[in-house]
Formats: sequence, structure tokens, C-alpha cells
Amino acid sequence: MRVGEVRHEERAQWGKPLEGVRILAAEQMQALPYATQLMAHLGADVVKVEHPKTGESGRGARPSLIDDDGREVGATYLRNNLSKRSIGIDLKAEEGCELFKRLVPHFDVVAENFKPGTMKRLGLGYNDIHQIEPRTVYVSISGFGNLTQSPYASWPAYAPIPEAMAGFYEAIRQPGQPPPVLVAGALGDIGSAMFAVIGILAALRHRERTGLGQHVDVAMYDAMVAMADMVPFMWSMGVPSFQSGGVGYGIIAGFKAKDGYFVIEVIREHQFERLAKIIGHPEWCEDERFATREGWTAQLDSVIRPALESWARDKTKLEASHALSAEGVAAGPSNEAKDLYADPHVQAHNMLIEVPRPDGGKPMLVVGNPIKLSRMAEGPVSRFPRLGQHTTEVLRDTLGLAEGELADLRKRGVISDGA
Repeated sequence: MRVGEVRHEERAQWGKPLEGVRILAAEQMQALPYATQLMAHLGADVVKVEHPKTGESGRGARPSLIDDDGREVGATYLRNNLSKRSIGIDLKAEEGCELFKRLVPHFDVVAENFKPGTMKRLGLGYNDIHQIEPRTVYVSISGFGNLTQSPYASWPAYAPIPEAMAGFYEAIRQPGQPPPVLVAGALGDIGSAMFAVIGILAALRHRERTGLGQHVDVAMYDAMVAMADMVPFMWSMGVPSFQSGGVGYGIIAGFKAKDGYFVIEVIREHQFERLAKIIGHPEWCEDERFATREGWTAQLDSVIRPALESWARDKTKLEASHALSAEGVAAGPSNEAKDLYADPHVQAHNMLIEVPRPDGGKPMLVVGNPIKLSRMAEGPVSRFPRLGQHTTEVLRDTLGLAEGELADLRKRGVISDGA
């Protein structure tokens, strides 16, 4: 799918479910920007507030490219800001804060993801906004939350920190080795974003009934504890770790094929019987060594792995996965980026959006909307905005500021339109 393209155009007559919802987002990096990008996919009008000179911190990430306004733009910004508008306002300037406050009544949602207390110090915290417009839904994403005290409240938090604290890494750490850190993705950001979207939609529904907004507060640590639910639960059940291959309750592991690896999960007796028969070892079904799930785990590396990899050695990882899945054994290839790009499912589901590069190079690939609705067309998606690209448009159309006022604010550095 490409920027500007529409898929399932016959559904366009229904519009999008969040059309009419306006979001004013003082956001940075990924957690909140991904949440608001998801809501933009669903039809919300997202106006992103950035520092007029430097923009939000995601612009400074690497790798980066030079946008058509001559500014360097980092990867974190590039992949989390489709279909948004950008306004450059200095919130540290008194006049900038006043502009923000004047915008508030025109928006349904005010969202921020700074360290707790930052917006309050600027006079833009929940209570400040509530006094201006009681109907506003105010959203915060931070490492450790705002509404409930935390001993870690002052800690900065990028995604790996709450991921580690929630137990993901320690659960799979090899003895004597440091914990593995997830770098190909940001579960802490994406997970927090999803919970924030749920909270926003719940608060908007509550407002329909009561006429009042409220503070939606998502701590990344809480989000990761929720997503790592098996860690405390299994510990409470006496299972200490999750080493690859299973821990006495099944086979959950990767295996080598002709061109890479595939992963299987076998956690029921009938699944093991199917696996044994598929790979040419029906005798395992009568072998006492494999009579229990603990036995599968005990025999994994010495018996099961060699047999399964021997069966798969003349098959691609996709062929092996197809063969196993056809017989009811859950399996899938361990994909690289190039595999995702070529995957017919990913293509059919519009899960990669080709975004043109300003330098004319190969298009960037940004993830699409994973929420499919039977009465919503997909797209069109607009490219990431230039810094302050929509400042004049928003302040003129929303607040009625005249060109003379805008020029004065630009001159004094309170606002920027990216020029």
C-alpha cells in the first residue's frame, strides 16, 4: 500500500469511526505518537505540537534523512507520524502556553507523554486543562504513571526499561549471561500505545453519558506487566523461567530448515502425536519417553530436534510451516524484513505502507493499521508532516489569528511554520 492510496474503496461511503474526534498531542518519540497515529488511521484529526526550532525528540533518532525542507528527520519520527498535522509552538514561552490553552476547547482529547510533572509545571496539567474545558479527555503516557505514586516516578524510561522491569528479559536470560534486550521493536511503546487508545475510547464513551472528560493515565511499566502476564503467573505456579524449548509443559522452540528457521508450539498430547507422525516417527506415540509433556522437554535436544531438523532439511522454512500447519501443528517461519515485504498476507492486509523518501531513494516501509473494519476503507494515508507545516493553518482556522499576529509570533520565536 502506498501513501495516498485507498484500498476497499467501496467502504468509503461509511466514513471512518473517529471522524470528528480532534486530538491535540504534545508528544514525542514512539509511545504516544504511535497511539495517535493509530487513531488517525481510524479517522481522528491529530494535531501534533512540537518545539518550533528543534521539533520533538523523535526527529533526532537514527537512522535519519534530510526532508524536503532541509531538516534532518530521524527514524522514530518517520514511522510514527503518518496522517497528522504539525504545529510549532514553544510551550516554555508564556504566550506559547496561552496559545495551547486557547486551542483546548476546540479539541476532544489533549495528550502528552512527558515525564510526570512536566505539563503541570507549564500550567498545562490535567487540572489546568479541566478548568478550561471540563469535557476534555486528557491522556498521559509515561514510564511509571501520574495518578498513582511510584518510587520510580522520576526515572526516564525508554521501552527496554519497563520491558526489563516487567520480567520479559530475566525470564529468558541464560545462566551467567546478561539479559537479552529487545532492540528490533519497542513492545514497551506499542503496548502502552494500545492501552492508551483503549483508555481514550473508553473516556470518550463515558463523556457521552456524563458530559465530563477525565484523566487517562498509562504507565509503560503497568502495560508491560500486563503483557508479561505469564511471568508472575508461572512463577506463582512454581515455573521459574521460560528457556527456549519449553519448561515441562510443551515444545515451544525454533528449528532449522533449508533456508532459515521456523518455530513450533506443541502443548497438547494430540498435537505431539501429529508431529511425530508428520516427521516419520509414529513410534514415539507408544514410547514411554514421550508419555508426558515433561518427557518431550527432556528429549527435545537429544531426540526431537535432530529428527525434526532432518525432516526439514530439504524444505524451506515456509514449506515446513505449511506442512506442519496442514496437519494441525502450529508452526510459522522466523521471518526477516525481506520476508515480511514479500509475504502475501502482509500485502493483502495492507500492513506495510510505502512512504516516498524526500531524496528519491527506495520508499520507507511504515506499518499499516492492524485494525480491520468491515465498513471502513483503508487510506488514504498522508506522509509525515514537516516541522510546523500546519501552524498557520491551525492557528488561523481554529483561533482566527490574523496574519499580522502570526508574523509577530513567528518573529519572536513563539511559533514556527517550518520556514
